[in-house]
Amino acid sequence: MEDEKDRLDNADQLSRQFRRFLRLLDRTHAQITDHRVERAGYILLAQLVNEGPQRTTALAEAVRSDTSTVSRQISTLVRSGLVERTADPADGRACLLAATSEGRLLFDAMRMERTRYIDQVLQHWPLARRRQLVDLFDQLNTSFENHWPQITQPRKVSR
Repeated sequence: MEDEKDRLDNADQLSRQFRRFLRLLDRTHAQITDHRVERAGYILLAQLVNEGPQRTTALAEAVRSDTSTVSRQISTLVRSGLVERTADPADGRACLLAATSEGRLLFDAMRMERTRYIDQVLQHWPLARRRQLVDLFDQLNTSFENHWPQITQPRKVSR
């Protein structure tokens, strides 16, 4: 029967592997990313591409950031021509942020580059093992979501 010490040792080992993996992701992102878009900008662009136009406050809630930080990051994306501001049809005083066609193309290109990179990293893994990894990651993510459901909800941010 498993004892608490063994489980905690295993959890510690897993935590170390998480940190190692996150460091590697950060380094990889810096190497394979279009340098017009920082990591935070990529997350915002992904949200706009995947979820459609939204107000700054909704975007900040979705990515669990504060409105002022998102506003600064969005300004960079707007200057780069990747995001545009349009009038909100529901409230003419507000604006919606939307990915431009150039932003969508860049996002798709970056996603494909990341996908090809991961494929290269795993090229020596049999497809069955790769599918197993996807299943395990899905189970892990679901366990985190179920253990602490509020982390999956947008954080209410102040204006």
